[in-house]
Amino acid sequence: MNTLKIHSRAAAGRSRLVRLVTVAALLGSAATGALAQYKIVGPDGQVTYTDKPPTAAQMKAPGNATQSATTSTGGLPYETRQAMAKYPVTLFAAKSCQPCDNARQALRQRGVPFSEYSVNTDADIAALQSRFGSPTAPVILIGSQPVIGYSAQNVTGYLDAAGYPAQARLIGYSWPPAQPLTSPAPAAAAIPEPAPSAPLLPPPSKSGIQF
Repeated sequence: MNTLKIHSRAAAGRSRLVRLVTVAALLGSAATGALAQYKIVGPDGQVTYTDKPPTAAQMKAPGNATQSATTSTGGLPYETRQAMAKYPVTLFAAKSCQPCDNARQALRQRGVPFSEYSVNTDADIAALQSRFGSPTAPVILIGSQPVIGYSAQNVTGYLDAAGYPAQARLIGYSWPPAQPLTSPAPAAAAIPEPAPSAPLLPPPSKSGIQF
């Protein structure tokens, strides 16, 4: 009888040990997945998560089109690239314009890639008026939706609807410099002065003698 109790206790102890080892393994796996940034798919289809960038051979392995859970080519997260494909952002801004500076800063702080056009000349203002029906700057174009003037609430609402991440997650990204909205008019070509002509000779006299 005592022998049966001893074996029963030993079996119960082994069962508890197996459960503890299983829980520890699951917790370790969860912690590794939380710290890992890269998903690697091996040739045999086995998935591994790691915090080290994949090698060139691993990049070519099937299933590794998206290597990082948080980064992508050019430092653009997947969600940002998706939003850019559907709703690209363009900023039309003028010099010495505080609302324009506020709009630019807000887009960068949120991590939104955008193209910028400067509105400086009379031709630029006329082009802005013709396109948006107003000469007011800034204009933030989100997809086909223009936001005229800077309103943090309006810009945030449209960016949320477009699917841009609420927090900046750009790594190694640089915004392109602003481009002029209109091309400068070519300078008028100078009219060349005629070359001095040779002096005219007097007509010959009837006698055939020239003076």
